[in-house]
Amino acid sequence: MGRPPAKSPAAKPVPRLDRGVLPTLLGYALRRAQSAVFADFSATFSAAGEALTPGEFGLLVLVGRNAGLSQTALARALGIDRSTLVPILDRLQARGLLVRRRSPSDGRMHALALTSSGGEALARFTGLVKTHERRIGSRLSAAETRTLIGLLEKVRLGARSL
Repeated sequence: MGRPPAKSPAAKPVPRLDRGVLPTLLGYALRRAQSAVFADFSATFSAAGEALTPGEFGLLVLVGRNAGLSQTALARALGIDRSTLVPILDRLQARGLLVRRRSPSDGRMHALALTSSGGEALARFTGLVKTHERRIGSRLSAAETRTLIGLLEKVRLGARSL
């Protein structure tokens, strides 16, 4: 006769964490949602053998849709300062996804454009983002998704009203 199966150690009950006022705070809920969404985005890209952040995706979309966009205009559209933008552009340029050229209208500025491989990559990335978006929005109806996006825009505007 064989040995009886080993008893697994009893799992310790996880004490319920008192979060105090946190669950009533909009910023706290937004941050937790953002963490979960970014983790899913990262997992989606990693599973596909790609490396990209949500911010880099947004940047590529804006450059792809607005050829010749200046770095200043891009930084403003992304809500970041130019010193934060430059290393991101450097990384994407090193990957061959975009180029910076002197602006034909103002030689002091750079005009941004996707490379042909950047355009191809953006199409691939967009497919991955659509898959990610379907997953994170799977518990919402289309109307709820539109409502949530509208409400988040109101929150963003309120936070910028200082």
